[in-house]
Amino acid sequence: MVSESAEFKGIGANDESAEAFGSRVRRAVIWRSGSQILAQIITWGSTLLVIRLLDPSDYGLFAMTQVVLAFLAFLNGWGFASALVQSDSVDPFRIRQAFGLLLLLNALLAAIQYFGAPLAAAYYGQPMVAELLRVQALLFLATPFIALPEVMMSRALDFRRQAFVNLLAALAGAGTALGCALAGYGVWTLVYAPLAMFWTRAVGLTLVARLLVWPSFDFRGCGQIVGFGSAVLFSQLFWLVQSQSDIFIAGARFDAHALGLYAEALFLAQIFMAKFVPPLNEVAFPAYARIKKDAAAVRWSFLKTVRILTLVAAPFYCGLAVVAAPMVETLFGTKWLGMVPYIQLFALALILMTVQILFAPVTNALGKPSISMFTAMSGAMLFPASFLIGAEWGLIGMAWAWLVAAPLLLVVTARLSAPLIGVSLWDVARAMLPGLAPALVMALGVGFAGQAIDAMGLAAPVQLVLLVALGALLYGALLWLLERDALAEMVRLVIRRQAATADAPAQDAI
Repeated sequence: MVSESAEFKGIGANDESAEAFGSRVRRAVIWRSGSQILAQIITWGSTLLVIRLLDPSDYGLFAMTQVVLAFLAFLNGWGFASALVQSDSVDPFRIRQAFGLLLLLNALLAAIQYFGAPLAAAYYGQPMVAELLRVQALLFLATPFIALPEVMMSRALDFRRQAFVNLLAALAGAGTALGCALAGYGVWTLVYAPLAMFWTRAVGLTLVARLLVWPSFDFRGCGQIVGFGSAVLFSQLFWLVQSQSDIFIAGARFDAHALGLYAEALFLAQIFMAKFVPPLNEVAFPAYARIKKDAAAVRWSFLKTVRILTLVAAPFYCGLAVVAAPMVETLFGTKWLGMVPYIQLFALALILMTVQILFAPVTNALGKPSISMFTAMSGAMLFPASFLIGAEWGLIGMAWAWLVAAPLLLVVTARLSAPLIGVSLWDVARAMLPGLAPALVMALGVGFAGQAIDAMGLAAPVQLVLLVALGALLYGALLWLLERDALAEMVRLVIRRQAATADAPAQDAI
């Protein structure tokens, strides 16, 4: 049995000072983002070795299974558990109810995936897909033991203990991936590594949170959990339609090798948005929930988040677009050079997508998950329609579809969310400008330099080092000359000093 221990009470307390809460949020960001960066270094160290040992067709087969896995995973009940974060208070019985929901849903999903795997294999015309999916059903059985302790520790903004478990899981996954690839397991390498990570996290988080509880299957009185979770669930469903529809459409039209190039290009381009922004949103959600009654604090914190994140995301994506060719040749080898045109298009679109996903934690924390649901619904219509049209010009046409759909979705999201947050489209654009404008100028300069360096016949690793160094120097110089205030704000965040701005509310939450 679990009691509502002191570590899970703090988030809703009213007696915590704004300064103490701001400090707690910054520590949470440092632990969550810092551990994520270190975990990604570990994972990518392994990935760079594994990707040289496997073939694009292996990644193509794996991408086909991920569409099925993702469409089932939206029902895994994580949204029901997240309702515990948004609530002002939580009692032990509600925790047991949430655990019961998680166990039932994920056992059902594991069974559906196991027995339905042949249908997916028939759609793709790849018998191997059925075998892969049946083993991957084990991922669902680990989910309840990850979701509940992670949500409860996030509620208390306790990301330190999560960080240690996540690093251990990254080591387990990286070691499994490298060992399987060297042993010649082929596509199974991509299946066993996530299983090792998931189950390591499941055991580790359950132990460090001390949250091994008896589930309750008495769901009377859990209307708030179901109501909030249902809105989040539908948001996730629409998001999955948006994010997986390109692979679903392409999987039946193009061969596994070509699809593997496209899928890995998308994975590489999305690394910042998919790996580093969600951990920040995990901190942002409970932080916004804590200050949800202070409209000025919510508005100021949101715009600050957009401004600082764009200062990092814009140069990353613009730089990725112009150094894609030497980077792919250096890191992955010449057999992966077919990814380059896809990466360049994805990178430009993902600048806008990175900002778009910052809205959901705010609107959810303010008790309006329906807004996130409607924005996700818009994406579920815009992206598949764009992909279907783009597919007429091949996979490159589908990559171009990202550049059409991404800005449209950002505008729709901002129009729906801005009134609740208290901002306008112009406020969001102004928050993005300090990072975006210098990044675009930097990309032009590095692009012209890249053409000159390539004409010199230098090796790809040398080109990559020179271009990255030039881009960093040029972007830093442009920030110093044109956006010195924004640069100072980012420096203050890094060294953990509170900005002394006259218009900032007392709660420096995000």
